[in-house]
Amino acid sequence: MSDIEGASLDQETEQGDEHVVDEATVARREAEALRIAEALVFASAQPVSTGFVEERLPRGVDARTVLSRLKDDYAGRGVNLVQVDDHWAFRTAADLSFAIRKDETDVKKLSRAALEVLAIIAYHQPVTRAEIEDIRGVQTSKGTLDVLMEAGWVRFRGRRRSPGRPVTLGTTRDFLDHFGLEELRDLPGLEELKGAGLLSGRIPANFNIPMPLGSDDLTEEEDPITQLDLEELGLLTPGGEAEE
Repeated sequence: MSDIEGASLDQETEQGDEHVVDEATVARREAEALRIAEALVFASAQPVSTGFVEERLPRGVDARTVLSRLKDDYAGRGVNLVQVDDHWAFRTAADLSFAIRKDETDVKKLSRAALEVLAIIAYHQPVTRAEIEDIRGVQTSKGTLDVLMEAGWVRFRGRRRSPGRPVTLGTTRDFLDHFGLEELRDLPGLEELKGAGLLSGRIPANFNIPMPLGSDDLTEEEDPITQLDLEELGLLTPGGEAEE
């Protein structure tokens, strides 16, 4: 074998070794990223955002890819990683909920009026109180909205750019989390509601279920809620502190 051939073989061997080292390094980084993401979600009492995880992962590691892989890893376990509106949390597997017994007092069931209002807000958001009443055909009491607000399922979104600048209402991330939805588009459609027996067979021929928004961003017809708006709504004291 000539010196040139020998040198060529040595170079190929070195390149091969570098490739193995690179693969091992990448594998270690991925494993470490998975552990970090798992720890961040596990340690949080609330769903954590993709951005929150991204900031704490090694530079150059895509948080969404890591979280999706972690979600797959937990898919067959008793605890699943679930996505809630670009936030992530560990939850008991849906098929094992029967085995989880809660000792605390059951939450008071919502009234029919509250359920109707919640459904209208979920499907029609952003929606004003006047629009809710127009859909229901009856007045909506402040107490009904208060119950939904206290449950953490409904929030003030913004101000409609129309006469009187009425406040618009929408659902929250806690609403999605409670009902096991990743996003609003996961709300059941017309056929699903029929199949669940939640709609009678005598619904009007032109009846339809609106497609919910896919984002919490304000629409072109809404202005953001300001501190003055919050004071007017009774959510802040004039000094700027939140009402208890």
